[in-house]
Amino acid sequence: MKLYKLFVQHPAVCTDSREVKKNSIFFALKGERFDGNRFALQALEQGAAYAVVDDPALPPHPQLIPTDNALKALQDMAREHRQKLKIPLIAITGTNGKTTTKELAAQVLSAKFNVSVTRGNLNNHIGVPLTLLRMQAGTQIGIVEMGASHPGEIAQLCRIALPDYGLITNVGKAHLEGFGSIEGVRKAKGELYAYLAETGGAVFYNAGNPALCDMMKNYQFRQQFPYGAAENRATILPAGDTHPCLRLAVKGFSEISTHLVGDYNADNVLAALSIGAAFGVPPHAAAAAINNYIPSNNRSQLLQTAQYTVIVDAYNANPSSMAAAINNFAQLHHPHKCVILGDMLELGADTAAEHAHILFLLKQKSFSTVFLVGERFMQANAKHTFLSFANVEALAEHLHHHPLVPQTAVLLKASHGLRLDTLLPCFTELRTKS
Repeated sequence: MKLYKLFVQHPAVCTDSREVKKNSIFFALKGERFDGNRFALQALEQGAAYAVVDDPALPPHPQLIPTDNALKALQDMAREHRQKLKIPLIAITGTNGKTTTKELAAQVLSAKFNVSVTRGNLNNHIGVPLTLLRMQAGTQIGIVEMGASHPGEIAQLCRIALPDYGLITNVGKAHLEGFGSIEGVRKAKGELYAYLAETGGAVFYNAGNPALCDMMKNYQFRQQFPYGAAENRATILPAGDTHPCLRLAVKGFSEISTHLVGDYNADNVLAALSIGAAFGVPPHAAAAAINNYIPSNNRSQLLQTAQYTVIVDAYNANPSSMAAAINNFAQLHHPHKCVILGDMLELGADTAAEHAHILFLLKQKSFSTVFLVGERFMQANAKHTFLSFANVEALAEHLHHHPLVPQTAVLLKASHGLRLDTLLPCFTELRTKS
């Protein structure tokens, strides 16, 4: 492939003309609100070696590479690069916990190998190719996160990344607007199992998750690696008031004391340990890697301010993850607890029912304060059981005039679009709790 030969000579790829690196290859991608072809010549002026374009109206230029579809060209080049690398590649997907599991697995494997992993949340039809193309000759293991909001997307990502191993963290109510139902979610996530079964791949699976075990019955794999509380003889240890993060006793490992808030992260930890064991990472090294992992990106983060303990889990939310966060926060021993929840997005016809269910769950708890943010929660909260706000700015204004009682523990949970993380300045003097 001519394009791949150019990539070998210029192994840096860019899809944003504002971030062009010298001697990189710029791909002119299109979206609903942008057309990269408009910035192709600008990218060349900024130092790009070549620009891959798919607009026939562009004038001939020695550094412009015309193609029928720039996105497909990017994906095809990434697939060829992945084939050339000849390394084990692990694909991770699931409704909840896939990013945390990916990060933990990378941390564990890095104790023994040179690992290349998806950065941030680049887990779609553009992010996966970019992840593959960042893998270099020295990479020994690749980990690729795969996200999806519609049927067929995981299957497409598998055809690009060609994973040898796969892991589905769980299957829950998310992106119902695109999948139609929980069964639609199961089928979509199951596309990873289907690919691995067809290509002779191996799977890591939570043996304590009935839905995943039921899905597994439909396929035959080269190898299966079960994990879970019973499988690993793992016990969640009581969290302390000074360190309210997840602690685990796992057979064959020293005590694992994480920086992750929430018992629901236990499965993510056990998944990472299972992956590490399969690739020969010594138990002591795997445990140390988990202990040293500091979460970021507003996922299961524990922050301590001068007056407040803040749990930030506001990168994403769906009914299952929000219920888990509420239940876990209810178990926290603290004199004052404030729950701040924002809307759950992309639930389609289930929107009203799922937000009402969360309100019902909240009523069963004994939180000092509950604030709701967003139109969906406001509609579900028609009887004004809890104080609700149209947007995060309105709540911030309220907190400015009516600050929380000092020494309050706060939970922030919402879909990313609600921007609950912008409330953090309301809880000043932030520093990561260690």
